Amino acid sequence: QIGMNDSAVRTLFGIASGEIEMSDGYGKANAQFMAASGGSVTTSGDYKIHVFTSSGTFTVNTAGNAAGSNTAEYLIVAGGGGGGQSGGGGAGGYLTSTSGVLSATGYSVTVGGGGGGQSTGGNSSFNSVTSFGGGRGGPTATAGGSGGSGGAGSFPNGGGATIPGGSGTSGQGNSGGSSRRLAGGAGGGAGAAGQDAHARGNNYGGNGGVGLQSSITGTNTYYAGGGGGKGWSGDGAGGAGGGGNGSDNQGNGTANTGGAGGANFAGTGMNGGSGIVVLKYKFQ
Repeated sequence: QIGMNDSAVRTLFGIASGEIEMSDGYGKANAQFMAASGGSVTTSGDYKIHVFTSSGTFTVNTAGNAAGSNTAEYLIVAGGGGGGQSGGGGAGGYLTSTSGVLSATGYSVTVGGGGGGQSTGGNSSFNSVTSFGGGRGGPTATAGGSGGSGGAGSFPNGGGATIPGGSGTSGQGNSGGSSRRLAGGAGGGAGAAGQDAHARGNNYGGNGGVGLQSSITGTNTYYAGGGGGKGWSGDGAGGAGGGGNGSDNQGNGTANTGGAGGANFAGTGMNGGSGIVVLKYKFQ
């Protein structure tokens, strides 16, 4: 039960004292909006956007309610996997959704680093939601690693066997391509699997799986592209979303995209790109 003279009713209706009527409440809403800090903060219309390019804390200073705001839209991208000797690395896992109700407390944010050559990328997380690091591209004659998206296998020198790619995590990414005789497959991306070796012709490396676009920051941007494979006749391109090209020395994944590293005959493979966490909520 409530009374018309209750302080909460007077506050909501905007009548501090004197006569109060039900009509004074028309169009009024008891909306309370969340206020928070952490990361790099920008404003777009009625929304605040917090971008984390390194690990930190998202601190809810004022808890809102359902009539205003008490949840946040999130984008969580893990670090991309490093490329292999002929197979590209897999992209970092890509997750986007809306959080549960957030209280006035601090929430740990982890931003995964990119994997070094032939290494898995680091996980990214927020509020117990984890996006898995991209799988590594394999060393010679080794299958690609599994992860957010799978890395590609690397072919055996002089052999004709097919070396499979690693698997991706359901809802986060796709599998890596296979490698075979003188060409490497490509790493998977958030939007598509990595291309198998020879798909573009004999001894051509595969193209990296394309990532996915998000406009959570206010700009439509691709994230989580797979790394390109390396081939004797031609190299594969990295997938849109920061994936590195198959290359002798220029195929690193792009920082803060979760893009994977490309393959590299001459060494241990190129580095994956670091991940990113973005949180967006209504503040007025």
